[in-house]
Amino acid sequence: MPLNPKLHHIIIGEIKKLLGKKSEEPLSRYQMAKGTLVAKRVLWNAIRNALLMAVGISSAAFGLEGFLIPNGLIDGGVTGISLLTSRATGISLPILLVLINLPFVLMGWRQISSMFAIKSIISIAVLAIVIATVHFPVVTNDKLLVGVFGGFFLGAGIGLTIRGGGVIDGTEILAIGLSRKRSLSVGDFILIFNILIFSVAAYLLSIEVALYSILTYLAASKTIDFILEGIEEFTSVTIISPHSKEIAQMIKEKMRRGLTVYSGKRGYGKSGENPDPTDIIFTVVTRLEITRLTGEIEKIDPNAFIVMQSIKDTRGGMVRKKPLNHE
Repeated sequence: MPLNPKLHHIIIGEIKKLLGKKSEEPLSRYQMAKGTLVAKRVLWNAIRNALLMAVGISSAAFGLEGFLIPNGLIDGGVTGISLLTSRATGISLPILLVLINLPFVLMGWRQISSMFAIKSIISIAVLAIVIATVHFPVVTNDKLLVGVFGGFFLGAGIGLTIRGGGVIDGTEILAIGLSRKRSLSVGDFILIFNILIFSVAAYLLSIEVALYSILTYLAASKTIDFILEGIEEFTSVTIISPHSKEIAQMIKEKMRRGLTVYSGKRGYGKSGENPDPTDIIFTVVTRLEITRLTGEIEKIDPNAFIVMQSIKDTRGGMVRKKPLNHE
């Protein structure tokens, strides 16, 4: 059945936008096919991001309602401030989550992107609605279990929401903004921010509550790291050897990894300067493959010079990780 002319016109217009074409330019069959493929990818990404954010919001709400709120524990960041303020003043937590996060979301609009800010405010608003309307059962009253698993579910929720392109806790946006104006790093600001929160919690509530809340924060932060960075940690490996061709072939055929070869020049050594150029191999492997890689290199050249560095993420190539989506 043919498409409605208006709908067809809208689809063609969106494809032209994706391809960066002017509205009056006609599209070839190749461009139409390419544009359709790009549109499908954009649609799939939007659906995936929405699902990630939905699961993330549900997980965070469960962590708060099923563990933290009934047992009087807090977390770090803006969520912790909201919980602490709610306990101290009696103001509804859903209202505080929206009000306290709002300035940070506006900061994200200016510093990251408008789409990021829109996704974030939607995520925070939906989280507030879920907490206000859906009441999860209390899972346990054991403070240790509450700290560990409350932090786990809250951290999973925050991490999944970030994977979907938004946030439900604006602390990191604030830290990024302040770090650009001061000499401290993002991590330093987050640490100072949370020390202040837990110090106030110890004063207003009790030292015991503050200590269990620190445990909650540690569980949440580790879970966020796990969700964002994955179970695999990548290592970049630089190899300098006169047998570079054999090593490069081994990496491609046995390790099945991509690599980059670039030319270098040896510096001064025991025998003076060596003017002959040498090939330098750069590749990225997971931590589980390091032992195998170094073993294979040793078979080819026991004297090869190898430098290894831990890296957080990779894009493209033969080693890939889940991307963050802020667009």
